[in-house]
Amino acid sequence: MRLGSDALKLPESARYSPVEQLERAAKEGLEGLFFRTILHLSAELDPGELRAVREKADELGMYLEAGLGKVNPYNLAESPELRALGDGDTVAGFRRMMEAAADIGITELWGETATIKPYEGRFAYDRFRTDVPWADQLDATAKFLTLLAPIARDLGIHVNLETHEEITTFELVRIVETVGPDTVGITFDTANVLQRAEHPVRAAERIAPYVRQTHIKDAGLFRLPDGLAFQMRPVGDGVVGMAGILPVLLAANPDLHLSLEVRDYGGAPGLPRRGKDKRAAISLYEPEWIAAHPDLTVPELTEYFLLLQRYEERIAAGEIPGHEEYAQAPWTLDDAWEYVRRSRDHVRAVVDAA
Repeated sequence: MRLGSDALKLPESARYSPVEQLERAAKEGLEGLFFRTILHLSAELDPGELRAVREKADELGMYLEAGLGKVNPYNLAESPELRALGDGDTVAGFRRMMEAAADIGITELWGETATIKPYEGRFAYDRFRTDVPWADQLDATAKFLTLLAPIARDLGIHVNLETHEEITTFELVRIVETVGPDTVGITFDTANVLQRAEHPVRAAERIAPYVRQTHIKDAGLFRLPDGLAFQMRPVGDGVVGMAGILPVLLAANPDLHLSLEVRDYGGAPGLPRRGKDKRAAISLYEPEWIAAHPDLTVPELTEYFLLLQRYEERIAAGEIPGHEEYAQAPWTLDDAWEYVRRSRDHVRAVVDAA
């Protein structure tokens, strides 16, 4: 096990080249970087640029991971560069990225089924699009991954779908088992499952055999009149509970890389900003929300609300700040790095104690 970070989210990452980002991460005691797509290493997939990043990672003794991006055909238009790589042939564009990654020894490639949108309530999630049912999006995703499977198999690659905000672990397992675990795996974002009302430990137990990449992060949950709010916190200051999750993951894959995903500070241009929402993002009191989660069980939902209750008790005791207090606190570069360090140290302490 090695502990690193998502490169995009480290403070001010946009100011630095991939090689410089590796050097900065190493100075912070991080053991690797996870770049969202191979295009973050080289926008043109230039072999020399890619080799330079690989050589720097090897020189520093760091792991190097990357991704492909969106694999849901219904939102591929949001990433036109993926089709452009193949001169209009989308599969050819993905083949180019996969071959470029394999050439520098990156064989675990992240993928996502959507991106959260800057809308209020459930419409922030593509799961609730009204132009195309979510079931159709899942079917199209599985079919597209089936097209990529022979390429992945030839290159020894896995495309690892993230437990992103819009998709459940139940659905991810079905996709992996439909397409085949020899070419498709899962990137476990430990906090995103909260947005689908899944208990993080139960989620880990469901997907552990298929987890090949991670986003290690934490979040708080807060009651609103129409649902719950989700707010990123340093690892250990949220509801996720790494002590219950990491042993499950590492028992299934002892060599799994743990990549922190931290609160952004000037490093992720283009990420959607939801602003001051009036409606809860986790709209679980709405009939439409409930109907969209047929796999969710009463026992797991009960455990989920127990996490919320225990978190509220910590806030009431003054152990951690409440939602508004944390949102209004200063967020400086020093604060951002302190967030990274606290998260890093907490994860290492949990691993050492396991």
